[in-house]
Amino acid sequence: LKDAFKADFLVGAALNESQFTGSNAVEAALVKAQFDSISPENALKWENVHPEPDHYNFGPADRYVKFGEANHMVIIGHALVWHEQTPAWVFQDQNGRPVDRATLLNCMSNHIFTVVGRYKGRIKGWDVVNEALAADGSLRQSPWFKIIGPDYLVKAYQLAHAADPAAELYYNDYAIEDGPKRQGLIRLIRQLQAAGIHLTAVGIQEHANLNWPTPQAVDEAITMFHRLGVKVNITELDINVLPDAGAGNGADVGLNVASDPALNPYTNGLPASVQQALARRYAELFAVYVKHHADMERVTFWGVTDAGSWLNDWPVRGRTNYPLLFDRASQPKPAFISVLETAGQAKAARHQAAGASASLTGTAQ
Repeated sequence: LKDAFKADFLVGAALNESQFTGSNAVEAALVKAQFDSISPENALKWENVHPEPDHYNFGPADRYVKFGEANHMVIIGHALVWHEQTPAWVFQDQNGRPVDRATLLNCMSNHIFTVVGRYKGRIKGWDVVNEALAADGSLRQSPWFKIIGPDYLVKAYQLAHAADPAAELYYNDYAIEDGPKRQGLIRLIRQLQAAGIHLTAVGIQEHANLNWPTPQAVDEAITMFHRLGVKVNITELDINVLPDAGAGNGADVGLNVASDPALNPYTNGLPASVQQALARRYAELFAVYVKHHADMERVTFWGVTDAGSWLNDWPVRGRTNYPLLFDRASQPKPAFISVLETAGQAKAARHQAAGASASLTGTAQ
């Protein structure tokens, strides 16, 4: 993958601890062979790296960064300010009451300076703020917003830049390919830029399914974001092939596969027809990414093999999903071949265009 798209963009994967520590030697080897950029699934999220007010747990994060350095990979930090996977003590005092604005800003500052500062010059860029938008494009009513106010985003980016002035600053979100949320992000980018924030890139998570988002929506979103002067990264790519669990049936309501076996139809393997549909889906998405290669820095998969994908347990726990390019035995799937073919087609088209241009130049001379 990394060689096939070397002229286009970095190809990355989000790693779990078994991969970057090498305890899963097969998957660690797969990462080294296929990817030139890495993101941490959980090692740098607040609840893991800063679980208590006066305690940081840098062991896993240190190993993650060392793995990237040892294998000459571009290392990404994820995520500094998010409403999920953040301990309750960040937002509440000892009596369970919300802290005040000054207290939360101080907590944010200490966290960002400690975490970003530790990896200054080693982590290329950070998802500074993650998923701050609601579906209608407004700012999500998170504890960050309710306690600090809408300027919490500007504060977070200012702190991250101060902690490592050379680090790239990203905004990361899902379902921003089309609709009101895309328009909300356009407004947010402009507001951050007006406040003097140099936003390096927008991260489109791209948690897709076999029908959404359309290639046209992805194409338009990349174009619109890039027109604002930012790069675009695909940051959490996977394709859910299982039936929709229905609106509101997220993991937070405790839905599991026992509630409806029909939600888990492929326990004995993915039918060939669905396998091919997945391959076609990946090919059409990568065709869009390659088209915009000059506007993009990175395409990152959220996971390495189907075995470790979060989609086995979200939004329904205990399912057997097939969202990535490598199967549960770490073997390439038809989708892997289709992605490589997309790269080859793009390379051939560029050579053909270059040849035609050279021919026209020669004729003119």
